[in-house]
Amino acid sequence: MKVVRPLGITRCGRAEFRWGERTYVMGIVNLSPDSFAGDGVADPRAALDRARRFVAEGADILDIGGESTRPGSASIAVQEEIKRVVPVIERLAAEISVPLSIDTYKYEVARQALAAGASLINDQWGLKHDPRLAELAAERGVPIILMSNQRDRGGYDGSIKRDTAYYTDVVTEVISSLRKSLKLALERGVPWENIILDPGIGFGKTWQQDLELIRRLEELKELGRPILVGPSRKSFIGLALGLPVEERLEATAAAVAIAIVKGADIVRVHDVQAMVRVCRLSDAVIRSAQGV
Repeated sequence: MKVVRPLGITRCGRAEFRWGERTYVMGIVNLSPDSFAGDGVADPRAALDRARRFVAEGADILDIGGESTRPGSASIAVQEEIKRVVPVIERLAAEISVPLSIDTYKYEVARQALAAGASLINDQWGLKHDPRLAELAAERGVPIILMSNQRDRGGYDGSIKRDTAYYTDVVTEVISSLRKSLKLALERGVPWENIILDPGIGFGKTWQQDLELIRRLEELKELGRPILVGPSRKSFIGLALGLPVEERLEATAAAVAIAIVKGADIVRVHDVQAMVRVCRLSDAVIRSAQGV
């Protein structure tokens, strides 16, 4: 029987994440007006209000993003992304203790966000787009989230080649992708305990493959790092149930609960208060049974 390495503790800003003790909740603060979930805000004051509310509702991390990740969305200029996220991060860092994550795959955006007070990098490309993010994380001593993104499959040298073909075993593909990202991060100096992995629900998979990823999530545990899952309001819910984005709360809750049963350590969500409650009850059932 294979022995699984303990996940240990990851320090992020003023917080410590003690993996296995409970599920952590990441609240999404979208500063992109074209967010797929319909929650994007262009007004920094509205973003600040949302962030404060999420903290009051129990969020453990706030994920600040300035560019939409919806399928087909166009990339925005680096300076525009910085203009959207940095002022909000500066304000939040000055008044709240919850760690702030910068959701970007662009080196300069991440660098300025960290300088403004962010303490975690969330890279939706898993270092495929710019491996220098690993060097930045290592230099600044911050954790990094590496996601498996199958929208554009390519090399780990910064090049991206378009490949719209789907594969036969999504879990094998995702594990292989994450293993490469993990190896690259370690080679560039990121400590083992500062790496978090994300299978990338909704990023280049069919909706059936998204369901399969959640169903087989425990297989990712062989990689030995905490797993973040982001099913919130995603299109797989709409396609499976025929629901518009504004009616996906209950299904998101079901996906979150199942992901926790299957081994998720962090869930990334839009509806913080409801999902904190889902996580707490799921933990009460699952982790008490595991003797945590």
